[in-house]
Amino acid sequence: MTARHRSLVWGLIVLLLAGCGGGSQNGDSVRLTIPPGSGLGAVSDSLAANEVIQWPFAFRLYARAQGAERSIRPGTYEMEPGSSWAVVLDKLVRGDVVTQRITIPEAWTARQIAIRIGETLQIPPDSVLRVLHDSSAAETHEVPGPTLEGYLYPATYVFPLGVDLSRTIREMVAAYQRAWSPELRARADSLGMSEREVVTLASIIEAEARVWGERDTISAVYNNRLRRGMRLQADPTVQYALGERQARLLYAHIDEVADHPYNTYRRDGLPPGPIGSPSREAIHAALYPADVGFLFFVARPDGTHIFTHTYAEHNVARRQVRQALDAAAAEGQTQ
Repeated sequence: MTARHRSLVWGLIVLLLAGCGGGSQNGDSVRLTIPPGSGLGAVSDSLAANEVIQWPFAFRLYARAQGAERSIRPGTYEMEPGSSWAVVLDKLVRGDVVTQRITIPEAWTARQIAIRIGETLQIPPDSVLRVLHDSSAAETHEVPGPTLEGYLYPATYVFPLGVDLSRTIREMVAAYQRAWSPELRARADSLGMSEREVVTLASIIEAEARVWGERDTISAVYNNRLRRGMRLQADPTVQYALGERQARLLYAHIDEVADHPYNTYRRDGLPPGPIGSPSREAIHAALYPADVGFLFFVARPDGTHIFTHTYAEHNVARRQVRQALDAAAAEGQTQ
């Protein structure tokens, strides 16, 4: 048989198999998992066992005729029983697997992220947190450390169902690394700031700013304090040291973690590392603070801040905020 005849025969086989491969779809969709390294025989048998196809041997001939024998991707698939072979094979070759989303909001700590990852991947959050807080992980993923705190970028990720923890972490760290443009790195170098210092400051800014438009002004306050040798006195760092967020931070809380290295009320300069995951915008704000001379700010009930230059002005602003809070509480009691 000549090569031309063999080609014609294979063409007829493909047409015949494609014609008999489509049945009526019946029943709900099914999920089946193709493990890595599965051969075409195992794949077709699994499809038949789940009633997606009827004739596994014929499906194998069809897949080989399509040149797809070694192109099938592993993963968990959702298939309709009785689907045409063309549809089934196309899904398998494209890797159209079932996916799951993991959303990490800005300013989330490693502890919060560990809970979200654990819930999604169905593994104990404490096990995830041990990995994130392992000092060797920073070296493994080539980030400044001291752990992976601050280097798991806030975003929404789409992973195939059954993704493992190592890939999840790897993609979140890769997203963080992409957030650093050459311009931002050059700016950090010009300011004499290390990557860890920038991300640490950005994480504090992100945690403090409930209104994103204020990030560069909050950055200005912290940068001004650092230049003058003043302590940051950043509430989010104390909350981080406490390990559990308090609705209202009291002096007693500050005293409770007086010796903690992240207590910026008691320690000079920046803390040892980030306190959460900052966005690219927060990193930008850390490097490009607003050109203002503010040294203090206090949060209003709506989350915006009153910025002031002197401690006397700051005390006035604090009284204004306290009066607003008391008025809101009184109004709530009368309703």
